[in-house]
Amino acid sequence: MFGIGMPELMVIMVVALIVLGPKRLPEVARALGKGLAEFRRATSEVNEELQKAQRAIEAEARAHEAERREAERKAAALAAQNAAAAQAATAESAAAQTAAAQTAATEAPPTIAPAPAGERVASTTGTAAPARKPDDTPS
Repeated sequence: MFGIGMPELMVIMVVALIVLGPKRLPEVARALGKGLAEFRRATSEVNEELQKAQRAIEAEARAHEAERREAERKAAALAAQNAAAAQAATAESAAAQTAAAQTAATEAPPTIAPAPAGERVASTTGTAAPARKPDDTPS
């Protein structure tokens, strides 16, 4: 307990018997025993309170940890959802651009502007023919 062996304890008892006397020694021993019992009871109550507080703190820490993990999981899911939506929007935009280009290519035939007067115009046969002048009439 305190490093007191049997010989030291005997010396303490003899000194207490001499100092207190045979009549007061039992009363002092009883009071000392009650004091020690009360001290043990008080320390056990303090230990119980400390253990309750420790358990409450640990439970709160576990709850916060679970909330943090849930928030991280939701954030990851939201990030994945946003990435998928962005990828889908990009693909949709590319598809719309491709469709618009295809529609424009099929709907708008190339226009041929009339050649100015006096210039040579290529014919469909591949030979160049002189351009018609406005006063020329076909024969």
